[in-house]
Amino acid sequence: MLSRYVKLLERGELVAFPTETVYGLGADAWNPSAIQKVFEQKGRPADNPLIVHISNRTMVDSFAQTVPPAAEKLMTHFWPGPLTLIFDKKPEVLDILTGGLDTVAIRWPRHPLSQELIAQAGALVAPSANSSGKPSPTKPKHVKEDFGKKFPVIAAGETDIGLESTVLDVSSEPFRIYRPGAISAEQISKVAGKKVERASQPSANTEARSPGTKYTHYSPDATVQWLKDDLDSQETLYLLHTQYDNLKAENIVHYKGNFREMAHELFDRFRQADFHGFHTVLIEPFSAEQLQKPLVRALQNRISKAVS
Repeated sequence: MLSRYVKLLERGELVAFPTETVYGLGADAWNPSAIQKVFEQKGRPADNPLIVHISNRTMVDSFAQTVPPAAEKLMTHFWPGPLTLIFDKKPEVLDILTGGLDTVAIRWPRHPLSQELIAQAGALVAPSANSSGKPSPTKPKHVKEDFGKKFPVIAAGETDIGLESTVLDVSSEPFRIYRPGAISAEQISKVAGKKVERASQPSANTEARSPGTKYTHYSPDATVQWLKDDLDSQETLYLLHTQYDNLKAENIVHYKGNFREMAHELFDRFRQADFHGFHTVLIEPFSAEQLQKPLVRALQNRISKAVS
């Protein structure tokens, strides 16, 4: 099943494939011309580093200069899964991959097709398979919407989580989370036995230590805003998670506290808003109590970037 896609990757071409988070845009992690195609295909800024995707623990040692003991604990506990770790990189790791940084981001995805593909083709860079700035793809059709019907996609239905991985820098202490995801700082700290901080986000004029943190992301053509007033408009899609009794608009998606479902559907809802011609997406803000949950923090991060 995968032989066609493996051959494309070996020839330096791009292939979209499923992970448990979103669909990734795969290219040979040791081929600079293939990696350049990733940036060109996405319209991605060259200073936005990429994540290396692997299929076993041994592959880490080809990219990481050192692996701290606490990071070993995290890999054993959370991999394969939605956790990306940032290490000091070996000199031979391509600068185009790391955005010129002295660190490299690595993840072992959980999806069986991604594991099989990487086992056959070798380590792959794999940012989300969408045009930069647009909502990440959680279905094969999302990739086709951005890259065309003929673009090679290993189709495997909807992704499980729907939001990108947690990104954790283990190259120095204290460990820092640069992008929240399904795995929380509290979970990481408990396993690693280390303090974990949440890093501030880089500005347009500062260096990005992590993929997916520096630029506006995840935005549909419709304007995304936090819901402040009970505005009723047929040109607005509402995403709510508690009960708004006074809101009578027809275009309401109500999650009733099911944040896993909301995370799973968020990017697809953004794309649906554009498909149906909505001008605005209004999203109910989260309470301080709700933000204690890892997926809610991840939702807050993605929505805030779409708003900005």
